[in-house]
Amino acid sequence: MRLSQFGTLFTLGSLLVSPAFAQTAAPGAAPSGTAAKPPMTSTAPAAGTAKPMPHTTASTSALLDINTAPKDQLDKLPQIGSARADAIIKGRPYKAKNELVDRKIIPQNAYDAIKDRIIAHQKS
Repeated sequence: MRLSQFGTLFTLGSLLVSPAFAQTAAPGAAPSGTAAKPPMTSTAPAAGTAKPMPHTTASTSALLDINTAPKDQLDKLPQIGSARADAIIKGRPYKAKNELVDRKIIPQNAYDAIKDRIIAHQKS
């Protein structure tokens, strides 16, 4: 009886361990008939590591101040033509860039196209 229990336990243990052995291959070895695949690498940072910070100086300097920008620079923004550039200049000063829509200087779709490119600096 003791021998049959040992045999059953050994069989169950083998069944539990066999999938782990079946999935791991020797380094550099490929199963017959298939090409070796390079190991998968993750491009995501490991948990607990810091993400690199974007360069804020380039993005900040690229923002166009709607309180001081000349007409030709405003005119170059998407969906802002000569007439809208004149309206932006006429409505100065702005406390925040969203005042362009709040004060009905430009429509929402035009604001959505330029909101990441503009800023409203305040005079000190």
